[in-house]
Order: sequence, then structure tokens, then C-alpha cells
Amino acid sequence: SRVFGFGRRPFESLSEQEILALAISSEEDDGRIYRAYADGLAESFPQSAKMFEEMAREEDGHRDALIELHRKRFGERIPLIRREHVKGYYERKPDWLVRPLGIAAVRQQAEAMERQAYLFYVEAAKRTSDASTRKLLDDLALAEQGHETLAQRLEQTHVPGAVKDEEAAAEQRQFILTYVQPGLAGLMDGSVSTLAPIFAAAFATHDTFQTFLVGLAASIGAGISMGFTEVASDDGKLSGRGSPVKRGITTGLMTALGGLGHALPYLIPYFWTATAVAAVVVFFELWAIAFVQNRYMQTPFWRAAFQVVLGGALVFAAGVLIGNA
Repeated sequence: SRVFGFGRRPFESLSEQEILALAISSEEDDGRIYRAYADGLAESFPQSAKMFEEMAREEDGHRDALIELHRKRFGERIPLIRREHVKGYYERKPDWLVRPLGIAAVRQQAEAMERQAYLFYVEAAKRTSDASTRKLLDDLALAEQGHETLAQRLEQTHVPGAVKDEEAAAEQRQFILTYVQPGLAGLMDGSVSTLAPIFAAAFATHDTFQTFLVGLAASIGAGISMGFTEVASDDGKLSGRGSPVKRGITTGLMTALGGLGHALPYLIPYFWTATAVAAVVVFFELWAIAFVQNRYMQTPFWRAAFQVVLGGALVFAAGVLIGNA
């Protein structure tokens, strides 16, 4: 029911003690989030992990100050009230549970966390008529604004320009190893290896639907085979290529898509029209492969194009010759 706001308290109904309790629980949650960020980044980005450890300690300091203020004003017992109990209060998405963490995404999320809390307290203070509550909210807004400044200062200390560039390069390499290389291998295999059976079936039968079935079977079969082969060939621990499941899914999907690209035109009931469309699709598939090789693998474009187009042309010719035999 809380998805639609039922069972939540309006912020305007909270007492000063409840607002203070809400601030305490929010600071505790943010500290845990920053430590989870640090744990997720420690292996690949140790300097950024140190930054988030310090931010977590800073959150602990603000929490302790808020607890001391609550103790002085309201006593030892702090009401249990959290973000999800208040209608309209900002929520934290569980991005810190995702592994591996992207360094750029984590930094942006941390900045958004502090900015979101600051803006919430500012707006809450505007809607509050009680002077003491307004002062409390203004103080919390200033504290959150200080957090954002702290994050920038800590980044300059722990993650200077050279380290940030190094971490960005490491993240780019990991992306290439986990997604680009397996996806490229799958696309090449699906696009090139299925040319011969599909066009052989087309020219042997001149039946577009039967050719489509051959292409569908070849594409899906190749996708499953390539996906399982990628998973079984390397667990990623020694090579650093990342999760074998992610690589396997990427390879399998791209292999199947590469074959289906020039199989789907044979749903057209006219043989020569379907064949012409399939040939155009093959042309774009091969150039897409050359583009990816040039963009991510630093292969000279014309060299990549020559290799891919030559290989595709040979397989295509083999399929046509076999189909006409």
C-alpha cells in the first residue's frame, strides 16, 4: 500500500522530535551506503574507496551530533521513523547492491544523495511555520550542503586527476573485456557463420519460409552454443574478463541477433526481394562489426572493413555455390 502513499505520514504532521529522528535514521542509512560503495570499489578503485570511507565517517559525525541534540531536547529514546514512513520524503535506490560498481555512476549517485537531502530540507523549511522547526530544518540543510562540499574536497585529496583518469581507463577496459569483446565475437560468428547455411538453403529451395526456418534454427543454435562456450571457457578470475554469465549472455544474444538479421527478410514471400533485403542487411552487419572493431579495439577502420567484408563475401559465395550445386 505504501507504493501509492497509503500508510505513510505527511511530513507536515511530524513533530520536531520526529523530524530529528528522521534525520538521524537518514544519516545512519547514508553512512551504510557509503561504506557499501567503499567495499564495492575497494578491489578495482582503492583511492575512490578511501574517499567513500571518509564520507561515511563524516555521516557518522553528523549522526552523533544529531543524537546528542535529541538527547538534550527530548531524552534518550529516539522514535523509529525512516524515509519509507514519510509521504514525499526522498528515497534511496539500492544501487549499492549492484556489483560491479561503476565508478562514474557511484560518484554521481553520491552527489545526488547530498543534493537531494539538501533540497528536501530547504523545501521542508519553507513549508514550516514553527520557528524552532524551521531553524532545525535550515541547520540540516546547511549540514547536507557541507556534505556536498566535503565530497568534492575528498575527491581532490584521494582521487586527483591522474588517479581519476587511471580509474576511468580501468573501468573502460573492464567494459570492453566483459561486454564488447564477447558481444563482438558473437556478432561476427552469428553474422558470418550463418551466411552459408541460410543462402545455401535459399538458392537450393527458392522457398522463403523454409529458408527462414533454416536461418532461425542456425541463429538460435549458434547463440546457445556460443553462449555456453563463453561461460565454460573462462571463469574470469585469472583473465579479469568479468562475470562468465554476463559474457555468455552477451555472446549468445549477439550471435543470435547476427544470424536473425539476414534470416528475418525471408519472411517476405518473394524470393528475390527477400534475398536482396537479406544481402543489404548483411552489408550493414559487416560494416557494424568493422565500426565496433575500430571504435573499441583500435583496429584501423579500413583494415577491419577489409577483413570482415572479405570473410563475409567468401562465406556468402560458398553458400550460393553450394545452394546452386
